[in-house]
Amino acid sequence: MTLHAPETPAAAGIDPGLDREETISRDELEALQLSRLQHTVAYAYERVPLYKRKFDDAGIHPNDLRELSDLGNFPFTTKDDLREEYPFGMFAVPQHEVARVHASSGTTGRPTVVGYTKQDLADWAKLVARSFRASGIRPGMKVHNAYGYGLFTGGLGAHAGAEALGCTVIPISGGQTERQIQLIQDFKPDAILATPTYLLTIADAMAHMGIDPASTSLKYAVLGAEPWTEEMRHELEVTMNIKACDIYGLSEVMGPGVAGEAVETQDGSHIWEDHFRPEIIDAFNPVAGKENVLRDGEHGELVFTSLTKEALPIIRYRTKDLTRLLPGTARPAHRRMGRITGRSDDMIILRGVNLFPSQIEEIALRIPELSPHFQLELTRPEGQRMDQLTVRIERRDAVSIEQGTTAARTLKEQIKIHVGSSCTVDVVEPGSLERSNGKLRRIYDLRPKG
Repeated sequence: MTLHAPETPAAAGIDPGLDREETISRDELEALQLSRLQHTVAYAYERVPLYKRKFDDAGIHPNDLRELSDLGNFPFTTKDDLREEYPFGMFAVPQHEVARVHASSGTTGRPTVVGYTKQDLADWAKLVARSFRASGIRPGMKVHNAYGYGLFTGGLGAHAGAEALGCTVIPISGGQTERQIQLIQDFKPDAILATPTYLLTIADAMAHMGIDPASTSLKYAVLGAEPWTEEMRHELEVTMNIKACDIYGLSEVMGPGVAGEAVETQDGSHIWEDHFRPEIIDAFNPVAGKENVLRDGEHGELVFTSLTKEALPIIRYRTKDLTRLLPGTARPAHRRMGRITGRSDDMIILRGVNLFPSQIEEIALRIPELSPHFQLELTRPEGQRMDQLTVRIERRDAVSIEQGTTAARTLKEQIKIHVGSSCTVDVVEPGSLERSNGKLRRIYDLRPKG
């Protein structure tokens, strides 16, 4: 199948109109980073009591930051820090200068609250626009925004970025899948913004309604808010006849647009390092000290420091996302993130083996009879001390029960070979598992508590 999305922006004869910071050298970028980093660390120390306490307790002062590597000597910031300062204790500006607040859902505790000045909102919109432009979206295109609106940063952040780029925004938000499909048919958008699993839900619903998902006007998808694999990218691109690119962000650091993927290379998201300084640390032995920052190319936990934020400067924030830093390609000065393999707090330890949902997705999508819809169930049978993992996965529509049974054996064998752990595979009827309306829950921990 020939994709109707152009392979590169140049193929459409359109000037990409890059920001100057996208084209500077690495040396120029690092000089800019150091200047902004020194200002941010001093600004946070002076204005945010948490940082003054943390720095003083660690015996370190902003004046100790003389080169970029010195950042590694400063203490980390965690989600617990933000929860302890709930609601506005992390803000560095008076309340009248805060133009907007966002917050996490707070399903596992107090929500984390983040604030933005007018300048923060302008910078955020600029970086989301930069990310969308890198992913193939151009001024004048119609953009269907299926990220959730509200306190979640995805919907409003993506909306502002698309408007800043000069697009026509269709603010549908998440859910109401049949209405999403109706508007895609009627409004004929060029691009869609969603989580990868929700776009998959839309594609499945189209097929069940007798609509060919590859026949729509959509050319580009910018997908984020959850880890996804190259296998999922292939599934969506072939099913919907689109180009699918990643976008990365998290509310504590800014929201979507911290990093964006270039459509011409599709080789990982470039971190916009004129606004953020990334580091990689050992996720399971996090110790401050620049000698403990991992080198580019090494896998670990991603840590971010903001360089330009006014309302909520963030210093060495532990994201829990597991990845590595790679050299820039489409934007040579800006390093790329490797695919996020998972989150350190989503990792399953099964009989001594570390396992992530993304590993199951990667293996399953190589087996033609199996769909991308799966759940992982953890149990501990009564009277036993060992945990059991069951992979519940749907077979594809045209696959018989017998073929599904054969595919289950194949998946079980491949998980044992590539992950190193035994599991049970239960192939279920198409359409029987829960569908995503935004972020999809993959892990169901049914083990006895206590």
